[in-house]
Amino acid sequence: MTEPMPALTLEGRVDGTFVVETAAVESTARPELMLTYAGIVGDRHEGLVRPSNAREPWYPRGTPMRNERQLSILSAEELAEVAATLNLPQILGQWVGANLVISGIPHLTQLPPRSLMMFPSGATIRIDGDNDPCRKTGKTIAAQHEGRADLEFGFVKAAMGKRGLVGWVEREGAIRAGDAVKVRTWRQAAYPG
Repeated sequence: MTEPMPALTLEGRVDGTFVVETAAVESTARPELMLTYAGIVGDRHEGLVRPSNAREPWYPRGTPMRNERQLSILSAEELAEVAATLNLPQILGQWVGANLVISGIPHLTQLPPRSLMMFPSGATIRIDGDNDPCRKTGKTIAAQHEGRADLEFGFVKAAMGKRGLVGWVEREGAIRAGDAVKVRTWRQAAYPG
């Protein structure tokens, strides 16, 4: 049996705050996000429940379920790594539908489920898990780079394990660009399955 991983407390910074206003992938920069238990006020993913989709094949499509995907959280460092892999100068968080871009948290996408992100206002996000990259997002990036149709599928491969996290609001409050963020993980052991 492996030794359990200890609980950790990490500190980072909010580099950008964004809202997804339409059915498109892209998000729009905002100086502040207001979080309620339903998610980000005015965001396309706002809601306490959402319909199931291809991610939940165990439910009939459209089944109402808890919305654990209220926020999309990405790492500035991981975005830079993916951009370098794809031979791009940068990938902006808003191109991939980020609500938060955070810097200073090593291997952000690898944070375990149940981790907490706490902000100065008291707002707290509970991490559900990592967000798999998809070709729809790759297509959005390709649209930013004429002649790079390869990015539609290339992004999926390059961003695996670096596409960020999804989470839901555990405590209401505001998040602003420039805020500090404290991340707390729980003591955990690898499942021996």
